[in-house]
Amino acid sequence: MTTEVPVSLVRAIWRGFRGRCPHCGEGRLFPHFLKVAHHCEACGEELFHQRADDFPAYLVIVMVGHAVVPAILAVEMAYAPPVALQLAVWLPVTLFASLALLQPTKGAIVGLQWQSGMHGFAQAKELRDASNASGAVMQLASSRALRRHRPA
Repeated sequence: MTTEVPVSLVRAIWRGFRGRCPHCGEGRLFPHFLKVAHHCEACGEELFHQRADDFPAYLVIVMVGHAVVPAILAVEMAYAPPVALQLAVWLPVTLFASLALLQPTKGAIVGLQWQSGMHGFAQAKELRDASNASGAVMQLASSRALRRHRPA
């Protein structure tokens, strides 16, 4: 009987951030830009339960805003470039940074939901936890049996 190693919260979030299945880390999480796969093509884990909604967009706005606004203010204070130049530089930077972070952030949120058992992932988490608990009991029993039967 093979037992699966439990996936930690950090690992599930990192796998989601990379666009991989939070369960196995192999299958693609996104078949399209922001559309989460119905299930993992590698392990079969159902992923349609996710309810990321607008939370990834809010996080991206906060992250990009906290990076870009101080940079804009620093450039304005140091060099005072014309407004047209500021717009020509900072609008594309903001747009590309936002688009670059949106999918990884959504994947991280899906990984968080999957590992925490939120929404429809609760039943899958209970099955994982029960499987891991029974696997740990089996390993403990087999290690005790091996210690008893060792030749002296």
